[in-house]
Amino acid sequence: MKISWKKYPNASTYDEYVTPQNSLRGHSKKIGTFLESLSIEDLKEINIATEAAIKSMGISFRVYSEGSLEGQDRMWPLDFIPRLIRKSEWLQVEKGLKQRVKALNMFIEDCYNKQQFLNESDIDKSLVLDSPAFKTYCIGMKLKHSAWSHICGSDLIKAHDGKFYVLEDNLRVPSGVCYMLENRMIMKRVFPELFYQYGVTPIDAYPTKLYETLASVKNSRSKNPEIVLLTPGIFNSAYHEHSFLAQQMGIDLVEGRDLIVDKDGFVYKKTIEGLIKIDVIYRRVDDDYLDPEQGNNNSAIGVKGLIKAWQEKKVAIVNSPGCGIADDKAIYSFVPKMIRFYLNEEPIIKNIKTFILTNKEQREYVFNNFKEMVIKPVAESGGYGIVIGKNCTRQEKESTIRKVRNNPRNFVAQPLISLSTAPTYSGENIAPRHLDLRPFILTGENQYVTVGGLTRVALKEGSTVVNSSQGGGSKDTWIV
Repeated sequence: MKISWKKYPNASTYDEYVTPQNSLRGHSKKIGTFLESLSIEDLKEINIATEAAIKSMGISFRVYSEGSLEGQDRMWPLDFIPRLIRKSEWLQVEKGLKQRVKALNMFIEDCYNKQQFLNESDIDKSLVLDSPAFKTYCIGMKLKHSAWSHICGSDLIKAHDGKFYVLEDNLRVPSGVCYMLENRMIMKRVFPELFYQYGVTPIDAYPTKLYETLASVKNSRSKNPEIVLLTPGIFNSAYHEHSFLAQQMGIDLVEGRDLIVDKDGFVYKKTIEGLIKIDVIYRRVDDDYLDPEQGNNNSAIGVKGLIKAWQEKKVAIVNSPGCGIADDKAIYSFVPKMIRFYLNEEPIIKNIKTFILTNKEQREYVFNNFKEMVIKPVAESGGYGIVIGKNCTRQEKESTIRKVRNNPRNFVAQPLISLSTAPTYSGENIAPRHLDLRPFILTGENQYVTVGGLTRVALKEGSTVVNSSQGGGSKDTWIV
């Protein structure tokens, strides 16, 4: 039995391959026709080949269940049908992401210095100044190239109108880029001929661009700066990515115990040959654990004296401590205003309407329209704590409203948007599944946006939860 686009279930949302009339969209014709030439058995074989490639490359991610310190390694879930985005459309998205991250970086530096946006816009200052992410040790700091969040992962969705919108910005320690690179390696093994027919834009410049970004923020004059990647260690859920990126850039992967700050305030790594001075630390450790003198004083994964060394510009830290003030789902709603305020431009990519629940009117509106809303905790990541109104029982609804009333600052709400779909192998056939996209934006001396990004897909029918830790999967993103 062969697959047929005429029988493809036509969802009520925007499908990126198939029109509402069940014909293939222009840019998906080549691969759509190729898939139509395959039988269900062929699809099964391609899926087996994909899983075998993932296994042989050892690509996994770690999931922790509640209350357990022992994580479980799971095989990385990749759907072999790529996501396609037209190059002309992508160039506009790239422009919009650069604009957005530039304004966010200016906002962070402003918050720790003149606070013009806080004083001149309608933002409630306490959203920033009372946030646990606001670090007093950053006050008065000005950074090279005004870059605070050197690596940002913004989550985009495509709505029913076929346009991209920003869902949120991840400016602290965004993860997932290694899976974008590894998805491409696997797909080249599985569909080599299709790649060349399509002229897919390559993505393998990322490790070089990341290295150049790290090197460009050094404070020393060194021609070959000493750069390290600081990981919390092997039990971290993103450890696979830490080791992959360090290897790709040719830099050392270190833990807190491998570094020391000397009496002059410089940071060194311990080696068999002796101490080697560090210029730049790409940290994958949260702010509060970076330095036991400035955050959690029981931190065993940080480095004593590190923040002072950074303040004195004796080492550069990427992403900078304190940049988490802009990685807050309540602050997200003000980004369009930041773009107008700092850049005097109109936002190229729109936000999704966001309700700030400290505002009584907005809060009551959300409660009265609960079924149409998604309630999100402002500081969680990985899809945790999200409540989708239409899926709630009466008890769950009441419990959520109670939590919001008790601590409105901790939540925001957004209307439930129907994410676009793309054909996905379902084990038996090809069916539409919802997806989002996380491109990565680098900021140093120059700006760079990944060509496409990590497409995450909800593998369960009807689900909009795309996180791998909660049953989601991924696709390779082709800019064609």
